[in-house]
Amino acid sequence: MALKPLQTLPETPLTIRRALISVSDKTGIAEFANTLHQNGVEIISTGGTAAVIKKAGIPVKDVSEITGFPECLDGRVKTLHPKVHGGILARTSHQPDVDELQKLNITPIELIVVNLYPFKETVNKSGTAPAEATENIDIGGPTMIRAAAKNFAHVCVLTNPLLYGEFADELNNSKSISFKTRRTLARKAFEHTADYDTAISAYFSKIDEIELPEQLNLSLPKSGNLRYGENPHQKAGVYGNPSDYIDCFHGKELSYNNYLDIDSALQLIADFESEDPTAAIFKHTVPCGVATGSSLNEAYNRAFKTDTVSPFGGIVVVNSALDIETAKSIDSIFTEIILAPEYEEGVTEFLAEKKNRRLIKIRKLPETIGQFKVRSIIGGALYQEADHANVTAADLKVVTHRMPTDDELSDLLFSWKIVKHVKSNGIVYAKERATCGIGTGQTSRVESSVIAVRKAMSATLSLQGSVIASDAFFPFADGVIAAAQSGASAVIQPGGSVRDEEVIEAANKYDMAMVFTDIRHFKH
Repeated sequence: MALKPLQTLPETPLTIRRALISVSDKTGIAEFANTLHQNGVEIISTGGTAAVIKKAGIPVKDVSEITGFPECLDGRVKTLHPKVHGGILARTSHQPDVDELQKLNITPIELIVVNLYPFKETVNKSGTAPAEATENIDIGGPTMIRAAAKNFAHVCVLTNPLLYGEFADELNNSKSISFKTRRTLARKAFEHTADYDTAISAYFSKIDEIELPEQLNLSLPKSGNLRYGENPHQKAGVYGNPSDYIDCFHGKELSYNNYLDIDSALQLIADFESEDPTAAIFKHTVPCGVATGSSLNEAYNRAFKTDTVSPFGGIVVVNSALDIETAKSIDSIFTEIILAPEYEEGVTEFLAEKKNRRLIKIRKLPETIGQFKVRSIIGGALYQEADHANVTAADLKVVTHRMPTDDELSDLLFSWKIVKHVKSNGIVYAKERATCGIGTGQTSRVESSVIAVRKAMSATLSLQGSVIASDAFFPFADGVIAAAQSGASAVIQPGGSVRDEEVIEAANKYDMAMVFTDIRHFKH
Protein backbone atom coordinates (compact mmCIF):
# COMPACT_ATOMS: atom_id res chain seq x y z
CA MET A 1 0.00 0.00 0.00
CA ALA A 2 1.38 3.42 -0.92
CA LEU A 3 2.34 5.68 1.98
CA LYS A 4 0.12 8.71 2.42
CA PRO A 5 2.47 11.38 3.77
CA LEU A 6 1.35 14.30 5.85
CA GLN A 7 1.22 17.53 3.90
CA THR A 8 3.11 19.35 6.68
CA LEU A 9 4.84 18.31 9.87
CA PRO A 10 3.32 19.61 13.11
CA GLU A 11 5.79 22.09 14.61
CA THR A 12 3.92 22.58 17.87
CA PRO A 13 5.54 21.74 21.23
CA LEU A 14 5.15 18.10 22.26
CA THR A 15 3.85 17.02 25.66
CA ILE A 16 5.57 13.90 26.99
CA ARG A 17 3.08 11.49 28.57
CA ARG A 18 4.79 8.16 28.06
CA ALA A 19 8.45 7.12 27.75
CA LEU A 20 10.20 3.85 26.94
CA ILE A 21 13.67 3.50 28.47
CA SER A 22 16.06 0.69 27.53
CA VAL A 23 19.75 1.49 27.88
CA SER A 24 23.00 -0.43 27.91
CA ASP A 25 24.91 2.51 29.43
CA LYS A 26 22.93 3.27 32.58
CA THR A 27 24.87 6.42 33.48
CA GLY A 28 22.45 8.97 34.98
CA ILE A 29 19.37 6.97 34.03
CA ALA A 30 17.84 6.81 37.51
CA GLU A 31 18.11 10.59 37.93
CA PHE A 32 16.65 11.19 34.47
CA ALA A 33 13.80 8.74 35.10
CA ASN A 34 13.03 10.61 38.30
CA THR A 35 12.79 13.88 36.32
CA LEU A 36 10.32 12.23 33.96
CA HIS A 37 8.32 10.87 36.89
CA GLN A 38 8.18 14.32 38.51
CA ASN A 39 6.75 15.63 35.24
CA GLY A 40 3.98 13.02 35.24
CA VAL A 41 5.49 10.77 32.58
CA GLU A 42 4.58 7.08 32.59
CA ILE A 43 7.76 5.00 32.27
CA ILE A 44 8.08 1.69 30.43
CA SER A 45 11.32 -0.24 30.56
CA THR A 46 13.08 -3.56 30.03
CA GLY A 47 15.24 -5.99 32.01
CA GLY A 48 18.23 -4.44 33.75
CA THR A 49 17.13 -0.87 33.03
CA ALA A 50 13.78 -1.48 34.72
CA ALA A 51 15.58 -2.94 37.73
CA VAL A 52 17.73 0.21 38.12
CA ILE A 53 14.67 2.45 37.90
CA LYS A 54 12.69 0.34 40.37
CA LYS A 55 15.62 0.33 42.80
CA ALA A 56 15.52 4.14 42.76
CA GLY A 57 11.89 3.98 43.89
CA ILE A 58 10.43 5.21 40.62
CA PRO A 59 7.27 3.56 39.23
CA VAL A 60 7.98 1.62 36.04
CA LYS A 61 6.10 -0.86 33.87
CA ASP A 62 7.84 -3.75 32.19
CA VAL A 63 7.49 -3.89 28.41
CA SER A 64 5.93 -7.34 28.73
CA GLU A 65 3.02 -5.75 30.63
CA ILE A 66 2.38 -3.54 27.60
CA THR A 67 2.82 -6.16 24.90
CA GLY A 68 1.23 -9.04 26.80
CA PHE A 69 4.16 -11.14 25.62
CA PRO A 70 7.22 -12.15 27.65
CA GLU A 71 10.82 -11.45 26.72
CA CYS A 72 12.20 -14.49 24.89
CA LEU A 73 15.30 -15.98 23.28
CA ASP A 74 17.56 -14.88 26.14
CA GLY A 75 16.26 -11.33 25.83
CA ARG A 76 16.88 -11.06 22.10
CA VAL A 77 13.20 -10.23 21.60
CA LYS A 78 11.80 -7.62 23.97
CA THR A 79 10.48 -4.56 22.17
CA LEU A 80 9.88 -5.94 18.67
CA HIS A 81 6.10 -5.79 18.97
CA PRO A 82 3.26 -3.76 17.35
CA LYS A 83 2.20 -2.31 20.70
CA VAL A 84 5.67 -0.81 21.04
CA HIS A 85 6.36 0.23 17.46
CA GLY A 86 2.78 1.25 16.80
CA GLY A 87 3.10 3.60 19.76
CA ILE A 88 6.37 5.01 18.43
CA LEU A 89 5.44 5.35 14.74
CA ALA A 90 1.92 6.69 15.13
CA ARG A 91 1.41 10.20 13.74
CA THR A 92 -0.70 11.53 16.58
CA SER A 93 -1.54 14.72 14.65
CA HIS A 94 -3.08 12.55 11.92
CA GLN A 95 -6.62 11.46 12.83
CA PRO A 96 -6.63 8.18 10.85
CA ASP A 97 -3.56 7.07 12.87
CA VAL A 98 -5.26 8.06 16.12
CA ASP A 99 -8.38 6.11 15.13
CA GLU A 100 -6.30 3.04 14.31
CA LEU A 101 -4.45 3.24 17.64
CA GLN A 102 -7.79 3.22 19.46
CA LYS A 103 -9.01 0.29 17.39
CA LEU A 104 -5.85 -1.71 18.18
CA ASN A 105 -5.70 -0.58 21.81
CA ILE A 106 -2.21 0.96 21.37
CA THR A 107 -1.13 3.95 23.43
CA PRO A 108 1.32 6.47 21.92
CA ILE A 109 4.90 6.73 23.21
CA GLU A 110 6.33 10.24 23.00
CA LEU A 111 9.85 9.58 24.26
CA ILE A 112 12.38 6.84 23.50
CA VAL A 113 15.54 6.69 25.62
CA VAL A 114 17.82 4.05 24.13
CA ASN A 115 21.55 3.43 23.82
CA LEU A 116 22.99 0.33 22.28
CA TYR A 117 24.92 -2.77 23.22
CA PRO A 118 28.65 -1.93 23.55
CA PHE A 119 29.74 -3.39 20.22
CA LYS A 120 32.80 -1.17 19.73
CA GLU A 121 34.06 -1.77 23.25
CA THR A 122 33.56 -5.51 22.85
CA VAL A 123 35.45 -5.92 19.57
CA ASN A 124 38.26 -3.63 20.75
CA LYS A 125 39.05 -6.05 23.58
CA SER A 126 41.82 -8.47 22.71
CA GLY A 127 40.71 -12.05 22.16
CA THR A 128 37.05 -11.27 21.47
CA ALA A 129 35.55 -14.21 19.62
CA PRO A 130 33.10 -13.65 16.73
CA ALA A 131 30.34 -15.29 18.78
CA GLU A 132 30.73 -12.69 21.54
CA ALA A 133 30.98 -9.87 19.02
CA THR A 134 27.78 -10.83 17.22
CA GLU A 135 25.87 -11.12 20.50
CA ASN A 136 26.69 -7.46 21.02
CA ILE A 137 25.00 -6.43 17.78
CA ASP A 138 21.86 -4.65 18.97
CA ILE A 139 18.65 -5.18 16.98
CA GLY A 140 15.74 -3.87 19.03
CA GLY A 141 17.60 -0.73 20.05
CA PRO A 142 18.45 0.57 16.55
CA THR A 143 14.95 -0.33 15.40
CA MET A 144 13.36 1.82 18.12
CA ILE A 145 15.83 4.64 17.58
CA ARG A 146 15.22 4.78 13.84
CA ALA A 147 11.46 4.55 14.30
CA ALA A 148 11.42 7.41 16.80
CA ALA A 149 13.81 9.51 14.71
CA LYS A 150 11.65 9.03 11.62
CA ASN A 151 8.60 10.17 13.57
CA PHE A 152 10.41 13.09 15.25
CA ALA A 153 7.42 15.36 14.63
CA HIS A 154 5.54 13.31 17.23
CA VAL A 155 8.30 11.57 19.23
CA CYS A 156 11.57 12.48 21.00
CA VAL A 157 14.59 10.19 21.01
CA LEU A 158 17.63 10.29 23.31
CA THR A 159 20.66 8.13 22.52
CA ASN A 160 23.35 9.46 24.86
CA PRO A 161 23.45 10.27 28.60
CA LEU A 162 25.07 13.59 27.69
CA LEU A 163 21.73 14.65 26.20
CA TYR A 164 19.71 14.11 29.39
CA GLY A 165 20.59 17.42 31.07
CA GLU A 166 19.39 19.85 28.37
CA PHE A 167 16.32 17.74 27.70
CA ALA A 168 15.41 17.70 31.40
CA ASP A 169 15.88 21.47 31.63
CA GLU A 170 13.57 22.09 28.69
CA LEU A 171 10.97 19.68 30.06
CA ASN A 172 11.09 21.24 33.52
CA ASN A 173 10.91 24.79 32.19
CA SER A 174 8.42 24.40 29.33
CA LYS A 175 6.55 21.21 30.28
CA SER A 176 6.96 20.23 26.63
CA ILE A 177 9.65 19.72 23.98
CA SER A 178 9.98 22.00 20.98
CA PHE A 179 9.94 20.91 17.34
CA LYS A 180 13.48 22.19 16.86
CA THR A 181 14.76 20.08 19.75
CA ARG A 182 12.97 17.00 18.41
CA ARG A 183 14.49 17.48 14.95
CA THR A 184 17.97 17.97 16.43
CA LEU A 185 17.61 14.81 18.50
CA ALA A 186 16.48 12.89 15.41
CA ARG A 187 19.61 13.97 13.55
CA LYS A 188 21.80 12.87 16.46
CA ALA A 189 19.92 9.56 16.56
CA PHE A 190 20.58 8.80 12.88
CA GLU A 191 24.24 9.77 13.35
CA HIS A 192 24.36 7.33 16.28
CA THR A 193 22.93 4.37 14.35
CA ALA A 194 25.08 5.18 11.30
CA ASP A 195 28.20 5.09 13.48
CA TYR A 196 27.05 1.80 15.03
CA ASP A 197 26.46 0.15 11.66
CA THR A 198 29.80 1.46 10.37
CA ALA A 199 31.61 -0.22 13.28
CA ILE A 200 29.82 -3.51 12.61
CA SER A 201 30.59 -3.37 8.88
CA ALA A 202 34.26 -2.62 9.62
CA TYR A 203 34.42 -5.58 12.02
CA PHE A 204 33.10 -8.03 9.43
CA SER A 205 35.50 -6.65 6.83
CA LYS A 206 38.31 -7.25 9.28
CA ILE A 207 37.42 -10.84 10.12
CA ASP A 208 36.89 -11.55 6.42
CA GLU A 209 40.37 -10.04 5.83
CA ILE A 210 39.00 -7.50 3.36
CA GLU A 211 41.51 -4.66 3.19
CA LEU A 212 39.69 -2.63 0.55
CA PRO A 213 35.98 -2.62 1.49
CA GLU A 214 33.30 -2.66 -1.19
CA GLN A 215 31.66 0.28 0.58
CA LEU A 216 33.89 2.87 2.25
CA ASN A 217 32.10 4.02 5.40
CA LEU A 218 33.62 6.69 7.60
CA SER A 219 32.11 7.71 10.92
CA LEU A 220 34.08 10.23 12.96
CA PRO A 221 32.72 12.40 15.75
CA LYS A 222 33.45 16.10 15.54
CA SER A 223 36.19 17.02 17.99
CA GLY A 224 35.62 20.71 17.46
CA ASN A 225 35.25 23.64 15.13
CA LEU A 226 38.38 25.29 13.77
CA ARG A 227 38.73 29.04 13.32
CA TYR A 228 39.06 28.46 9.57
CA GLY A 229 40.61 26.08 7.06
CA GLU A 230 43.78 26.50 5.03
CA ASN A 231 42.69 30.11 4.45
CA PRO A 232 40.45 32.46 6.47
CA HIS A 233 37.59 32.28 3.96
CA GLN A 234 37.28 28.47 4.36
CA LYS A 235 35.18 26.81 7.08
CA ALA A 236 36.76 23.82 8.84
CA GLY A 237 36.39 21.35 11.68
CA VAL A 238 38.44 18.53 13.17
CA TYR A 239 36.96 15.02 13.45
CA GLY A 240 37.96 11.84 15.18
CA ASN A 241 40.18 11.61 18.24
CA PRO A 242 43.48 13.46 17.69
CA SER A 243 43.63 13.93 21.48
CA ASP A 244 44.48 10.21 21.70
CA TYR A 245 47.83 11.14 20.12
CA ILE A 246 48.56 14.69 21.25
CA ASP A 247 47.88 16.98 24.18
CA CYS A 248 48.20 20.67 23.33
CA PHE A 249 48.65 21.94 26.88
CA HIS A 250 49.84 25.48 26.14
CA GLY A 251 48.97 28.09 23.55
CA LYS A 252 46.07 28.89 21.25
CA GLU A 253 43.78 26.24 19.81
CA LEU A 254 45.32 24.34 16.93
CA SER A 255 44.39 25.43 13.42
CA TYR A 256 43.67 23.38 10.30
CA ASN A 257 47.22 23.95 9.02
CA ASN A 258 48.65 23.14 12.46
CA TYR A 259 46.98 19.73 12.37
CA LEU A 260 48.40 19.00 8.92
CA ASP A 261 51.91 19.96 10.06
CA ILE A 262 51.60 17.96 13.28
CA ASP A 263 50.44 14.87 11.39
CA SER A 264 53.45 15.07 9.06
CA ALA A 265 55.84 15.57 11.99
CA LEU A 266 54.44 12.61 13.93
CA GLN A 267 54.57 10.34 10.89
CA LEU A 268 58.28 11.06 10.46
CA ILE A 269 59.32 10.86 14.11
CA ALA A 270 57.51 7.51 14.42
CA ASP A 271 60.22 6.11 12.12
CA PHE A 272 62.83 7.31 14.63
CA GLU A 273 61.12 6.21 17.85
CA SER A 274 63.88 3.78 18.81
CA GLU A 275 66.79 5.77 17.36
CA ASP A 276 69.32 7.89 19.21
CA PRO A 277 68.10 11.42 20.12
CA THR A 278 66.48 12.81 16.98
CA ALA A 279 65.00 16.19 16.09
CA ALA A 280 63.06 17.21 13.00
CA ILE A 281 62.00 20.67 11.86
CA PHE A 282 58.94 21.03 9.62
CA LYS A 283 57.44 23.82 7.55
CA HIS A 284 54.26 23.43 5.52
CA THR A 285 54.19 19.64 6.15
CA VAL A 286 57.71 19.19 4.71
CA PRO A 287 60.87 18.43 6.72
CA CYS A 288 63.45 21.19 6.32
CA GLY A 289 66.01 19.60 8.64
CA VAL A 290 66.40 16.28 10.47
CA ALA A 291 69.30 14.95 12.52
CA THR A 292 70.23 12.27 15.04
CA GLY A 293 72.94 13.00 17.58
CA SER A 294 74.60 11.94 20.80
CA SER A 295 72.37 14.45 22.60
CA LEU A 296 69.06 16.06 21.71
CA ASN A 297 70.62 19.51 21.61
CA GLU A 298 73.24 18.33 19.14
CA ALA A 299 70.51 16.73 17.01
CA TYR A 300 68.42 19.91 16.95
CA ASN A 301 71.33 22.21 16.11
CA ARG A 302 72.50 19.96 13.27
CA ALA A 303 68.93 19.74 11.92
CA PHE A 304 68.65 23.54 12.08
CA LYS A 305 71.90 24.00 10.11
CA THR A 306 70.29 22.27 7.09
CA ASP A 307 68.15 25.34 6.48
CA THR A 308 68.37 28.31 8.83
CA VAL A 309 65.66 30.34 7.05
CA SER A 310 62.67 28.01 6.66
CA PRO A 311 62.32 27.00 10.35
CA PHE A 312 61.03 30.45 11.38
CA GLY A 313 57.42 29.93 12.48
CA GLY A 314 57.76 26.19 11.95
CA ILE A 315 57.39 23.02 13.99
CA VAL A 316 59.96 21.05 15.95
CA VAL A 317 59.39 17.42 16.93
CA VAL A 318 61.75 15.30 19.03
CA ASN A 319 61.76 11.63 19.98
CA SER A 320 62.95 11.95 23.60
CA ALA A 321 62.35 14.13 26.65
CA LEU A 322 62.98 17.79 25.86
CA ASP A 323 65.71 19.23 28.10
CA ILE A 324 66.35 22.88 28.95
CA GLU A 325 69.50 23.14 26.82
CA THR A 326 67.65 22.01 23.69
CA ALA A 327 64.67 24.19 24.62
CA LYS A 328 66.93 27.26 24.69
CA SER A 329 68.33 26.36 21.27
CA ILE A 330 64.81 26.01 19.85
CA ASP A 331 63.82 29.30 21.49
CA SER A 332 66.55 31.17 19.61
CA ILE A 333 64.06 31.71 16.77
CA PHE A 334 60.28 31.84 16.79
CA THR A 335 59.00 28.27 16.69
CA GLU A 336 55.21 27.97 16.56
CA ILE A 337 54.78 24.37 17.74
CA ILE A 338 56.98 22.02 19.75
CA LEU A 339 56.17 18.34 20.16
CA ALA A 340 57.90 16.04 22.63
CA PRO A 341 57.03 12.82 24.46
CA GLU A 342 58.09 14.45 27.76
CA TYR A 343 59.32 17.80 29.04
CA GLU A 344 62.02 17.89 31.69
CA GLU A 345 61.64 20.01 34.83
CA GLY A 346 61.57 23.75 34.11
CA VAL A 347 61.28 23.36 30.33
CA THR A 348 57.53 23.94 30.12
CA GLU A 349 57.72 27.11 32.20
CA PHE A 350 60.57 28.45 30.07
CA LEU A 351 58.91 27.74 26.72
CA ALA A 352 55.47 28.91 27.88
CA GLU A 353 56.77 32.46 28.28
CA LYS A 354 55.90 32.95 24.61
CA LYS A 355 52.09 33.04 24.54
CA ASN A 356 51.76 32.41 20.80
CA ARG A 357 53.66 29.13 20.98
CA ARG A 358 51.88 25.79 21.20
CA LEU A 359 53.44 23.12 23.41
CA ILE A 360 52.31 19.57 22.74
CA LYS A 361 52.93 16.35 24.58
CA ILE A 362 53.02 13.30 22.32
CA ARG A 363 50.73 10.75 23.97
CA LYS A 364 51.38 8.07 21.38
CA LEU A 365 52.85 7.86 17.91
CA PRO A 366 50.99 6.82 14.74
CA GLU A 367 50.86 3.09 14.16
CA THR A 368 53.48 1.89 11.71
CA ILE A 369 51.53 -1.09 10.39
CA GLY A 370 48.01 -1.79 9.19
CA GLN A 371 46.87 1.79 8.71
CA PHE A 372 45.02 3.15 5.69
CA LYS A 373 44.77 6.69 4.35
CA VAL A 374 41.73 8.42 2.87
CA ARG A 375 41.99 11.35 0.48
CA SER A 376 39.11 13.22 -1.11
CA ILE A 377 38.95 13.72 -4.86
CA ILE A 378 36.33 15.10 -7.24
CA GLY A 379 33.29 12.86 -6.89
CA GLY A 380 34.70 10.55 -4.25
CA ALA A 381 37.79 9.45 -2.38
CA LEU A 382 40.99 7.48 -2.70
CA TYR A 383 41.84 4.86 -0.10
CA GLN A 384 45.27 3.32 0.27
CA GLU A 385 47.50 1.51 2.71
CA ALA A 386 49.77 3.95 4.51
CA ASP A 387 53.42 3.95 3.42
CA HIS A 388 55.09 2.21 6.34
CA ALA A 389 57.78 0.52 4.27
CA ASN A 390 61.30 0.83 5.62
CA VAL A 391 64.45 -1.08 4.78
CA THR A 392 67.35 -2.56 6.69
CA ALA A 393 70.90 -3.11 5.54
CA ALA A 394 69.98 -6.69 4.66
CA ASP A 395 67.27 -5.44 2.25
CA LEU A 396 69.64 -3.34 0.17
CA LYS A 397 71.01 -4.49 -3.16
CA VAL A 398 74.48 -3.14 -3.96
CA VAL A 399 74.65 -2.56 -7.73
CA THR A 400 78.03 -0.81 -8.09
CA HIS A 401 81.59 -2.09 -7.99
CA ARG A 402 82.17 -0.41 -4.65
CA MET A 403 80.33 -1.45 -1.48
CA PRO A 404 79.22 1.36 0.83
CA THR A 405 81.36 1.85 3.92
CA ASP A 406 79.79 1.38 7.35
CA ASP A 407 79.43 5.17 7.75
CA GLU A 408 77.90 5.50 4.30
CA LEU A 409 75.51 2.65 5.01
CA SER A 410 74.36 4.33 8.22
CA ASP A 411 73.74 7.58 6.34
CA LEU A 412 71.99 5.82 3.46
CA LEU A 413 69.49 4.19 5.82
CA PHE A 414 69.02 7.52 7.63
CA SER A 415 68.41 9.49 4.43
CA TRP A 416 66.01 6.82 3.14
CA LYS A 417 63.82 7.32 6.21
CA ILE A 418 63.75 11.06 5.56
CA VAL A 419 63.02 10.99 1.83
CA LYS A 420 59.88 8.93 2.52
CA HIS A 421 58.41 12.06 4.15
CA VAL A 422 59.51 14.53 1.45
CA LYS A 423 57.07 15.52 -1.31
CA SER A 424 57.87 14.05 -4.74
CA ASN A 425 60.13 14.59 -6.48
CA GLY A 426 62.15 14.19 -3.31
CA ILE A 427 65.92 14.42 -2.89
CA VAL A 428 67.79 14.28 0.43
CA TYR A 429 71.51 14.80 1.01
CA ALA A 430 72.73 13.54 4.39
CA LYS A 431 75.99 13.17 6.25
CA GLU A 432 76.74 11.71 9.67
CA ARG A 433 72.99 11.13 10.22
CA ALA A 434 72.01 14.72 9.57
CA THR A 435 70.38 16.28 6.53
CA CYS A 436 72.59 18.62 4.48
CA GLY A 437 70.07 19.61 1.83
CA ILE A 438 66.46 18.72 0.99
CA GLY A 439 64.81 19.27 -2.38
CA THR A 440 61.06 18.73 -2.45
CA GLY A 441 57.97 18.91 -4.61
CA GLN A 442 59.54 19.83 -7.94
CA THR A 443 58.32 18.70 -11.34
CA SER A 444 61.86 17.62 -12.21
CA ARG A 445 64.10 15.41 -10.08
CA VAL A 446 67.08 17.42 -11.30
CA GLU A 447 65.43 20.61 -9.99
CA SER A 448 64.89 18.98 -6.60
CA SER A 449 68.55 18.04 -6.53
CA VAL A 450 69.61 21.58 -7.51
CA ILE A 451 67.49 23.02 -4.69
CA ALA A 452 68.96 20.56 -2.18
CA VAL A 453 72.52 21.49 -3.21
CA ARG A 454 71.68 25.21 -3.13
CA LYS A 455 70.32 24.88 0.42
CA ALA A 456 73.49 23.10 1.51
CA MET A 457 75.59 25.86 -0.04
CA SER A 458 73.47 28.55 1.63
CA ALA A 459 74.03 26.83 4.96
CA THR A 460 77.78 26.49 4.17
CA LEU A 461 77.49 22.74 4.64
CA SER A 462 79.98 20.61 2.74
CA LEU A 463 78.48 17.80 0.70
CA GLN A 464 81.85 16.10 0.42
CA GLY A 465 81.38 12.52 1.59
CA SER A 466 77.59 12.90 1.85
CA VAL A 467 75.00 10.43 0.56
CA ILE A 468 71.97 11.15 -1.58
CA ALA A 469 68.52 9.53 -1.35
CA SER A 470 65.93 9.72 -4.12
CA ASP A 471 62.29 8.76 -3.50
CA ALA A 472 62.04 7.24 -6.99
CA PHE A 473 64.52 5.97 -9.57
CA PHE A 474 66.88 8.24 -11.48
CA PRO A 475 65.52 8.22 -15.05
CA PHE A 476 68.83 9.45 -16.42
CA ALA A 477 72.44 9.43 -15.29
CA ASP A 478 72.56 13.23 -15.01
CA GLY A 479 71.14 13.26 -11.46
CA VAL A 480 73.81 10.87 -10.19
CA ILE A 481 76.58 12.75 -12.03
CA ALA A 482 75.41 16.03 -10.47
CA ALA A 483 75.38 14.40 -7.02
CA ALA A 484 78.93 13.08 -7.51
CA GLN A 485 80.16 16.48 -8.68
CA SER A 486 78.57 18.02 -5.56
CA GLY A 487 80.57 15.67 -3.36
CA ALA A 488 78.19 12.78 -2.70
CA SER A 489 79.90 9.41 -2.38
CA ALA A 490 76.91 7.04 -2.16
CA VAL A 491 73.36 6.79 -3.50
CA ILE A 492 70.19 5.07 -2.31
CA GLN A 493 67.28 4.77 -4.72
CA PRO A 494 64.55 2.28 -5.68
CA GLY A 495 66.01 1.31 -9.07
CA GLY A 496 63.80 0.12 -11.87
CA SER A 497 64.56 2.63 -14.63
CA VAL A 498 65.04 1.41 -18.19
CA ARG A 499 68.35 3.27 -17.98
CA ASP A 500 69.52 1.68 -14.73
CA GLU A 501 72.67 0.41 -16.44
CA GLU A 502 73.61 3.94 -17.54
CA VAL A 503 72.99 5.25 -14.04
CA ILE A 504 75.07 2.47 -12.48
CA GLU A 505 77.85 3.07 -14.99
CA ALA A 506 77.94 6.76 -14.03
CA ALA A 507 78.15 5.86 -10.34
CA ASN A 508 81.04 3.48 -11.05
CA LYS A 509 82.83 6.18 -13.07
CA TYR A 510 82.80 8.45 -10.01
CA ASP A 511 83.62 5.61 -7.60
CA MET A 512 80.25 5.96 -5.88
CA ALA A 513 78.50 3.20 -3.99
CA MET A 514 74.90 2.72 -5.07
CA VAL A 515 72.21 0.59 -3.47
CA PHE A 516 68.72 -0.26 -4.71
CA THR A 517 65.79 -0.65 -2.31
CA ASP A 518 63.19 -1.98 -4.79
CA ILE A 519 60.75 0.27 -2.89
CA ARG A 520 59.49 3.64 -4.11
CA HIS A 521 58.40 6.46 -1.77
CA PHE A 522 56.27 8.79 -3.91
CA LYS A 523 54.41 11.29 -1.74
CA HIS A 524 51.96 13.53 -3.61
